[in-house]
Amino acid sequence: MTNAQKNIEMPFNEKFCTQLEYRLCHELENSTNPNLKGFWCDGISWFPTENQLTKKYVNDNRKIETKAWIGKDGQGEYRATIIFGQKALSKYARGLDLTETIPQLELDSKWIEIDIENKTINIFLL
Repeated sequence: MTNAQKNIEMPFNEKFCTQLEYRLCHELENSTNPNLKGFWCDGISWFPTENQLTKKYVNDNRKIETKAWIGKDGQGEYRATIIFGQKALSKYARGLDLTETIPQLELDSKWIEIDIENKTINIFLL
């Protein structure tokens, strides 16, 4: 089995990252933060270093670090940290879809922290 095939079977996969990308785009579009005006997300990598995708790693560290492409042109490379809440940890441990652990759309959302200067984004799952 190839690494790509293993990633498809993991809960942190292309489907989840695509849904997260769409949700981020909506949040950025509705943000009242003037520094984020015109920002959008053009993708989140579902290929972090492989050891981060193990159930043990996620359970012990409660996060996965990867890349996201964000900015006014959607091409700024950001270090993205996906932080797992209790619901996300439980689903990941059981190999279940993580999509419903993405918080619903909210203005001035507290589930996303973006540092434009350091090109980092923290995303908090439920």
